[in-house]
Amino acid sequence: MKAEYDFSKGERGKFYRKDAVFQLPIYLEKDVDEFMRHLADTKGKDVGELVNELLRRNIQLIQTIQ
Repeated sequence: MKAEYDFSKGERGKFYRKDAVFQLPIYLEKDVDEFMRHLADTKGKDVGELVNELLRRNIQLIQTIQ
């Protein structure tokens, strides 16, 4: 790494997008990942789609209990 960097020709905010939406990665542990991939393959769905469905069901269950 250089001791100094020259930012004199830099443009502030060049890549900034105020309407940008960030999708944070979620990492599953190996056993959960394997199970979810197998289940997704069986149902012919994407793993992310299946995980979201299961989480939505859990959210509904929690809201019902509260």
